[in-house]
Amino acid sequence: MQIGQLDHVNIRTANLDAMVQWYCDILGMQNGERPPFPFPGAWLYAGEKPVVHLVGVPEEPQGLEPKVEHFALTACDLAGFLAALTAADVAHRTVRVPEIGVLQVNLHDVDGNHIHIDFSPEEADALGL
Repeated sequence: MQIGQLDHVNIRTANLDAMVQWYCDILGMQNGERPPFPFPGAWLYAGEKPVVHLVGVPEEPQGLEPKVEHFALTACDLAGFLAALTAADVAHRTVRVPEIGVLQVNLHDVDGNHIHIDFSPEEADALGL
């Protein structure tokens, strides 16, 4: 067996509506079809693929240190994304990956989960980042 790629991320949240709104408004995902599980949740799509699965829980999950530090997505339109983050007053930080040149835009969702959105070196170079 050989793993092909990461299929999706599953996040438990006590802030289901706010999380759905954030992923749709900030990351441009679409709240789409989801199997009729017997618990609340949402599947958030990037194009045709549901890449973020949210599971609604009654109380905020507890944890002192996360086991998963972050998850990452790739995207294009770096200039548009940075402008949208600024317009929405979303705190973020950019980091260039040494030698590879990928630009990571690091941010946190409503629940504080760390996400980075990766953009090509060419897009970063075009903006002088």
